[in-house]
Amino acid sequence: MTDQTPENTQLFLTAAMPCPYLPGRQERKLFTHLTGRRATTLHHLLSDNGFRRSQNLIYRPACDGCAACQSVRIVAQEFVPSQRYRRISKANADVAVEVCQPRATAEQFALFKRYLDARHSGGGMTQMSFVDYEYMVEDTPVQTVLVEYRLNSVPGRPLVAVALTDVMPDGLSMVYSFFDPDLAPRGLGNLLILDHIEQVKLAGLTYVYLGYWVKDSPKMAYKGRYRPLEVQRGPLGWRRLE
Repeated sequence: MTDQTPENTQLFLTAAMPCPYLPGRQERKLFTHLTGRRATTLHHLLSDNGFRRSQNLIYRPACDGCAACQSVRIVAQEFVPSQRYRRISKANADVAVEVCQPRATAEQFALFKRYLDARHSGGGMTQMSFVDYEYMVEDTPVQTVLVEYRLNSVPGRPLVAVALTDVMPDGLSMVYSFFDPDLAPRGLGNLLILDHIEQVKLAGLTYVYLGYWVKDSPKMAYKGRYRPLEVQRGPLGWRRLE
């Protein structure tokens, strides 16, 4: 895996399951637990080697004969928004950003369910209960925040988007995000990424970690549009995507 992995770190391999991104493929994941005093250090080390956190686990794909899933991160300090992204920011000037502790609420969960029903109908997450959602948000052994986006131009300031984000030594890692599917013209998914880029810049950090990118998956195409983008190439480390 990596020569820097602590010797007493136990790694586990999941059984093969249908790949959610490439039809006809099977996926397996290599994972370990994030617990105790080493959780933060291990999280940072493995994240730098292409792993992703999910609750108190950290994992990366380990599929037989396939390496399509690649961990990517935006070089925030060098990012210059295109005209399209400037339009999205302008269209959402009435959206307020609030950084909160990772605490699940009924308002978040209602938006989460609407998002899944509209964007990921039939996916495994659609069966999640509020308790499941609560675990997803609150079961974190590392420094995590919940970023809420509210529409100031509407009475009651409704919640329109949420990002569950890990704070890293060199930037921010977007663990999971969702938004109001009825506001598709606003481009809220892109707004969340643009906001994280801006926050990283203001903090004098470097990267926004976007998780896994699959070049041939339409679901993942949006990640490849953020440049400069770096891809984790295993033993070669992070390399600029040309």
